[in-house]
Amino acid sequence: MAADKDAAFVLPRGATGYFQPKDGPLPEVDQRTFRAALYAAARAANGHVGQVEEQAYPRTFHTATVVASAGEHVVLCHAHHPWIAFAEELRDWYTDEFLTPPPWAHAFADLGFAVLDRVRLTAPLADIDTSVLTQGEWRDVRCYGITTLGGVLFNSWDRHGRYGVGPTLTRDRLPLNRLDFNHNPGRPTY
Repeated sequence: MAADKDAAFVLPRGATGYFQPKDGPLPEVDQRTFRAALYAAARAANGHVGQVEEQAYPRTFHTATVVASAGEHVVLCHAHHPWIAFAEELRDWYTDEFLTPPPWAHAFADLGFAVLDRVRLTAPLADIDTSVLTQGEWRDVRCYGITTLGGVLFNSWDRHGRYGVGPTLTRDRLPLNRLDFNHNPGRPTY
C-alpha cells in the first residue's frame, strides 16, 4: 500500500522508537516479511540483495541494499511499523537524505509495506499529526534539530544515555558546539 501523498500523516505510538512501559511493548515488523519483500524487490530490479543489517539499539530501522545495474539502492525498513524508505547512503540516522522510490519499490507494497516517498519524508513536522509524541520525544526532536517526518521515523536517538549524546558520535553528524572532542576524542561529552 503506497502512502497517499495528500492525506495527513498521523504518527502512531512507537514511531520514534520510544515506548511507555504502561502501554506495553512496541509492535515489531516481521523480519521474514521484510526479507521476502527485499528479495522480491531485488528480482524486480534484475539485481540482488547486498548488505542487510537488522535494527540495533538505538536505531529505529533495519537497513539493506539492493544492487542492480543502475547501482546500489539503500533500503530502510522501520523496525516498529511497516514503512519503507530509500536513502542516498547507509547512515545511522536521517533527516532529509531520502530518495524517490525506484520503480521496483512496488514489491514492498505488494507485501503490505507503505513505501514512503521523498516528499512525504521531508515534510515539515508542522504538517504532521504529532499529537502522540511525549514530552521526552519532543525533547529529542528539539535536541537533535529534527524538522522532518523522516527525521522522526528513521532516527538513532539514545534514549538511555548509553552512547554519549545521541544519534551519532561523529563530528559531521552533530553540531560541533554540542560536542567536546578535545576532552576525550573517543567519546564526546556535553
